[in-house]
Amino acid sequence: MPQYEDRSYRSPRPRNDEGGFQRRESRGYTDRYERSDRAYDRDDRPRSGGYGSGGGSYNRDDRPRSGGFGNREGGSSYGSRGGYQGRGGSGGRFGGARRNGPPRSPRSFAPSATEQALTAAESVEVVDATFSELGLPDELVAALERRGMTAPFAIQQRVLPDGIAGRDILGRARTGSGKTLGFGLPMLARLAQQKRPRITGAPRGLVLVPTRELAMQVADALRPLGDSLDLRMSVVVGGVPYGRQIAALQRGIDVLIATPGRLVDLIERDAVSLGEVDVAVLDEADHMADLGFLPNVRAILEGTKPGGQRMFFSATLDRGVEALVTDFLTNPSFHAVPAPADDVTNMEHRVFAVRPHDKLSILTEISQRPARSIFFVRTKLGAQRLADQLREAGAPAEAIHGDLRQSQRSKAIDAFSRGETRVLVATDVAARGIHVDDVDLVVHVDPPNDHKDYLHRSGRTARAGAKGTVLAIALPDQVRRYGWLHRDANVEANGVEHVLAGDEVVRAVAESGEPVVVKERKVEAREGRPRRGGPRRDGGFRGGPRRDGGFRGPRRDGGESRGPRRESAPRD
Repeated sequence: MPQYEDRSYRSPRPRNDEGGFQRRESRGYTDRYERSDRAYDRDDRPRSGGYGSGGGSYNRDDRPRSGGFGNREGGSSYGSRGGYQGRGGSGGRFGGARRNGPPRSPRSFAPSATEQALTAAESVEVVDATFSELGLPDELVAALERRGMTAPFAIQQRVLPDGIAGRDILGRARTGSGKTLGFGLPMLARLAQQKRPRITGAPRGLVLVPTRELAMQVADALRPLGDSLDLRMSVVVGGVPYGRQIAALQRGIDVLIATPGRLVDLIERDAVSLGEVDVAVLDEADHMADLGFLPNVRAILEGTKPGGQRMFFSATLDRGVEALVTDFLTNPSFHAVPAPADDVTNMEHRVFAVRPHDKLSILTEISQRPARSIFFVRTKLGAQRLADQLREAGAPAEAIHGDLRQSQRSKAIDAFSRGETRVLVATDVAARGIHVDDVDLVVHVDPPNDHKDYLHRSGRTARAGAKGTVLAIALPDQVRRYGWLHRDANVEANGVEHVLAGDEVVRAVAESGEPVVVKERKVEAREGRPRRGGPRRDGGFRGGPRRDGGFRGPRRDGGESRGPRRESAPRD
């Protein structure tokens, strides 16, 4: 493909002495900083057109963060963690000196002893064993066999012996590796062995996860197994009325699956106590750190029973996660599973460099493809706006983000998994826990925060040995940043492709993929509610014939009748 200087749409802006383009005063949000007569806030400034309005995508993050993006304008400058300031051409927007080369990596220091122990755990060879040989009770083994699981996954073989023995665990395994049962099975086995009565509002097992969808996924995986051991569990997440969750806690539960924010709310309402928690699990601790949940997580763990078992799972140990490990794990065992080698070979990474006013047209064209696609954006507002714009253009799209109720998010994911909706527009937070098969295209509409978010987004495709494509839609000032993301994520990407709306390469993506087969919705027949006095003896539903007089109708003598009169008992 030709480079930008060969295209007819080359920018007329003059270059400065450093070789970069000078700032264009009329584009983007520069008026906020340089015009005193018109200073709009990011939420009340006039907008038109969303992604197609020439100003690029919106980059306001919808999550609490420390040390993330500092200069929020333009979405391409790092904050206090180090990195380049300003755009890819001239110096920083606020007069700072331009930093040459890629941004400093926050992981450039030597790995800690904990990190080295996790890395060494990947090379430990484990002898294959059955669930029974690993120490699971017969009831759990039978429940697993009924669900078609007869052999444990690699992370389960590593974690189960130490987990059942009650040791603290620090584990690392990618999504889809069987990690949920890796910590769930030891928890259920230990709680069933104790045989303690339930206490109102005081669970004995606790699983903390960062998002609602992941909480629902963990509950779906563990609830059938818990039923086989007569262990009751409940889920508390945001977006659900408090009353329903408090009522479940008051009935008594054994395992509580929760997001940190809602759990803290319930603790403050005295609806739940953590003093009886014997087994506490922290899943995706690194993502909780990204969301700013670690203060809540620390307070929750401090409220659990001293000396209880704790199992932490995290992809990385930065952003305060290692301090959490040091403070709350006692002599932990380390277990890690390396990523399968075929994940890299089955995933193709591409970058489309587009003009700002072509971005929406290209996204709309790609959204018409017959197969499933997930579009990732940075903000809640951007996700909803893009989904609305794609629907207006005729594409079957739904959005999931933090401003939606849990029932709305679940409905959107369910429609996407059945094939009724082929395009799902999601934010990074809401996408945690999305596990839908046969997604063969992931589109980065906005750049992710870092390489970890890039890998998590991309991991929605090429699952279970299938092939998939990861496509980044990059504005000219974002192209170099995707190169850094690919480098930090250790992935090989194709060369940058400069495209226009309607180009052959765009049309090829829009026509790729196998058509989705829409699954029929399961509609359960609803039985009529029985009457308080029991079913009608002869007449069936109301409106049917009377048992002794038929329908009300005119008398033979022309008057109205209410049917044959019954003899009533005399009143006292």
